[in-house]
Amino acid sequence: MKKMTSFIFLFITAVAPAQQLLDEIVAVVDDNVIMRSELDRAVASIKRQIEASGNQVPPADILNSQVLERLIVQEIQINRAELVGIRVADAEVDAALSNIASQNGMTLAQMQRTIEQDGFSFADFRRDMKRDMQAERVRYAYANSSVKISDHEIDLFLADNELDQGEVDIQHLLIATSAENDAAATEAARTEAEELFEKIQNGENFAVLATKYSDGQKALEGGRLGWRPVNQLPPLFAEQVKLMSAGEVTRPIRSPSGFHIIKLLDKKSETTKTVDQYNALHIMVETNEVMAPREGMNVANDLYDKIMAGDDFSQLAEEHSDDHSSAPLGGDLGWFQINQYGQRIGEVIQSLDVNEVSEPFQTEAGWHIIKFMGKKEADVTEEFQRAQASNAIRARKVQELIESWIREIRGEAFVEIRI
Repeated sequence: MKKMTSFIFLFITAVAPAQQLLDEIVAVVDDNVIMRSELDRAVASIKRQIEASGNQVPPADILNSQVLERLIVQEIQINRAELVGIRVADAEVDAALSNIASQNGMTLAQMQRTIEQDGFSFADFRRDMKRDMQAERVRYAYANSSVKISDHEIDLFLADNELDQGEVDIQHLLIATSAENDAAATEAARTEAEELFEKIQNGENFAVLATKYSDGQKALEGGRLGWRPVNQLPPLFAEQVKLMSAGEVTRPIRSPSGFHIIKLLDKKSETTKTVDQYNALHIMVETNEVMAPREGMNVANDLYDKIMAGDDFSQLAEEHSDDHSSAPLGGDLGWFQINQYGQRIGEVIQSLDVNEVSEPFQTEAGWHIIKFMGKKEADVTEEFQRAQASNAIRARKVQELIESWIREIRGEAFVEIRI
């Protein structure tokens, strides 16, 4: 099971022991309940993750409390997903499971056997993965529907930021403050954050402290956020990590959500962005209600024979191609990245030599003939930087919205903890 430990926890909240002798309600969340069996298997899952990472497992009461809170927040999100009609189809879960198995060099059946041989229920594995996918879907549906990015924002971002800031691998510890900004509670949170910072400075393990005390979404992963582009971090964090060396830890940083401590594990920089671009001429014979596929094939074969006999490709494209964008240009598709016009066309182009003409081939749109004209390496730094800027602004806004939304729905939900 060692090989599978890392990927299991990326996708599920809990894995179940095969048998449960007793069960009880440990929390009521709106109209639903969380059972002791759910909590126990979630705790067992998280303990395995922590042990696999080499970190110390926190005391049982702290671990139970952290895991139960995670289950409560997930349940609230799933309730919201159901309310707005967000579902995850069984086929989507099967595809995700197959992808996990493939990434680990297994078939789905082999992965199922491995999980069950280790004493876990594959049915619960699958159920928890589906719930995780549904919760993630409703989070991002909410956030993405609210995020708008203008060209003006991108221009301002580019003016204020160096995009070649690279990526950083960081750990995060959050001591949250309440939305009411109670002065006494805020001061208590500040004191706790300062005490944790001192413990880290004195050599205590950051991951262990994050697991025990952090209110961040990645607390049970030891606060590990993984590699993030610097320009996608909140500005408060980005300004700090740009000045840090690997291994350094920030003093507590105040934000609306609380006090944050950041540890920089590693960093790497980026350089000029280049991509391979291809140029080709294209003739398409569209198939539809009027032009049957076999008839289209005959037309394409006739055009191909004319090209092979010496007729000009561009003239034939202009006169006969149903690709209305390229036909007036003699079939010229311009410079493009390999799969811009679909994977099948990309595969054909990669099989050709310069100035070679393909035999007619079929896609869903119809029949195609391609003449490969050349390839070049293009500097797309400016285009790439604008895309980076847009992604950075979006990621920042999305994360802020998600964190705010989770606090909001957690506060609105009826939650009764019975342990």
